Amino acid sequence: MASKNYVPAFVAAAVVALGIGVTVWNMDAPTPDRQGLVQPRFSTLALAGGIAYDKNCAGCHGVNGAGSEKGPPLIHGIYNPGHHNDESFFRAARRGVPRHHWNFGDMPSQPQASRQDIAEIIRYIRELQEANGIVWKKHIM
Repeated sequence: MASKNYVPAFVAAAVVALGIGVTVWNMDAPTPDRQGLVQPRFSTLALAGGIAYDKNCAGCHGVNGAGSEKGPPLIHGIYNPGHHNDESFFRAARRGVPRHHWNFGDMPSQPQASRQDIAEIIRYIRELQEANGIVWKKHIM
C-alpha cells in the first residue's frame, strides 16, 4: 500500500492560525519611524502631547524629538528623567534655557504653551524616550 503525503487538517489549521497570529502581533508591535525611533502605543495624555509638541516644539527639536539644525534631540540619553526631570522641562518651557549641553543657541521661553500643554508634551517625550531605551539613570557629575 502506497503512503499518502497529506497534512492532517488540524496541522494545516494550526499553521494558518499561527500565521494569522504572527501577522496580528507584528501589526501591533512598535516599529521604527523615519528617524529610526520606535513609536510606542501612546497613552491618551501622550497623544495630546504629540499634538502640542508638533505645535510648540517640533520647529526646533525636530519631528518626534529627533532634533534639527535649530535644536537638540530630546530623544537622547542626556534628557533621561534622572538628569532632566519633568520639572526641568516645565522650567525650560516657562523660563527658557541658556545653551549648555549643545552648540545651539539659548532656548527661549514658550509662553504660548499652557501648563496642561507642557504636561502633555512631557508625557509624550517620556513615552518616546522609554520606547527607545531612555530610562531613569542616576545623574553623576
